[in-house]
Amino acid sequence: MNGESAEEREVRRLLEEVGALARGHFLLTSGRHSDAYVQCARLFERPEAAEHVADLLAARLRPLLGQGVEAVIGPALGGILPAYLLARRLGARALYAEREEGALRLRRGFALHAGERVVVAEDVITTGGSAAEVAALALAAGARPVAVAAVADRSGGAARFDVPVVAGARLEVPSWPAEECPLCRRGLPIERPGSRHLAGARPDGGA
Repeated sequence: MNGESAEEREVRRLLEEVGALARGHFLLTSGRHSDAYVQCARLFERPEAAEHVADLLAARLRPLLGQGVEAVIGPALGGILPAYLLARRLGARALYAEREEGALRLRRGFALHAGERVVVAEDVITTGGSAAEVAALALAAGARPVAVAAVADRSGGAARFDVPVVAGARLEVPSWPAEECPLCRRGLPIERPGSRHLAGARPDGGA
């Protein structure tokens, strides 16, 4: 991929090596269809590989953070492990938000405080919806999102945020609205590998 750094090539290699990058016909959690799916659970199945990716992400994040961060927060389920691994490396608390009545909320005694600097962590960015929702949650608590970090950005950099984005690998993978999907027109069976496929579900940052 043009402009891909050595670190990004390394993460892409690891994703392929552990079987986290699959090809076929998939229904994404955003509701769109694609011919590729990034299943980061396969990466986290291999702790040494996942920790290596977290090391690479943390090294790229540190120059952007200036004063450091107090918390790293991700959306459940996909953002839980990335948030934990990054928080450990950045010397911060690890939190996650859970979906309740359609919205991401802090539960289990988790709280963000006014003025805290926060990194939003994801496994995979597709539309960026979940990461943006977590950032909005942090802002509503008075915290200050300072960066978004993801193992993979399958939007190829198209998903935009108001803060810097650091992705382990940028994957330019096509996706289509269901009514425009060429794979459906070819009659290929569809797989539903995501954790959340509900009617009216919002686009999110997971695969």
